[in-house]
Amino acid sequence: MKIYATKLETPISIYLESYKQICNQITDEELAYISKGLTVSEFKTKQYYLKAGQIQTAIGYVVTGLMRSYYIDDKGNEITISFVKEKEYATDYGAFVRQKPSKYYFQCLEPSVVVNLPYSEMQDGYNEYKNIERYGRLVTEEVLVQQQTRLESFLFEKAEERYLNFIKRSPNLFNRISLTYLSSYLGIERQSLSRIRKMLAKK
Repeated sequence: MKIYATKLETPISIYLESYKQICNQITDEELAYISKGLTVSEFKTKQYYLKAGQIQTAIGYVVTGLMRSYYIDDKGNEITISFVKEKEYATDYGAFVRQKPSKYYFQCLEPSVVVNLPYSEMQDGYNEYKNIERYGRLVTEEVLVQQQTRLESFLFEKAEERYLNFIKRSPNLFNRISLTYLSSYLGIERQSLSRIRKMLAKK
């Protein structure tokens, strides 16, 4: 279990601080509303935060830890689509906002602490408070940007470019994930990824 620096530095206080950083106009009343519905979950390595077929009733903010999101193709292969690290949301967002079963698994690669915001509380907050609605819009925009970036990487970038851009965007993530998961995420055979890494190391 993570030891926090002070008694005030709890997972929920860390989450609320991130809320204020994204939406600095948030009021104390709005923060109090958000706080009342929050819960905290802790997971061990290899445990699942969410499984395909489940309806995600609360969106999860990762305070500490790391997850991978994947689906299983028709040949039984696990295809990694994202890594969710600290200060990011673990969610199949399209399914979450429609309250439909997820198509993806979210598995912890490290022990993880997650703050959960229930869907019902979130929707009520959008209706009641303008800054909560604004925060939701900003988060949605960020999710869409990430999805578009990933789509365009497969459309317009070669394998080497995808690898280099991943390292550039997530320099602290590389040593926390296996080459198997990374090669799946990048859409590259593991042997090909090893060759790319060796080739770049010689430059």
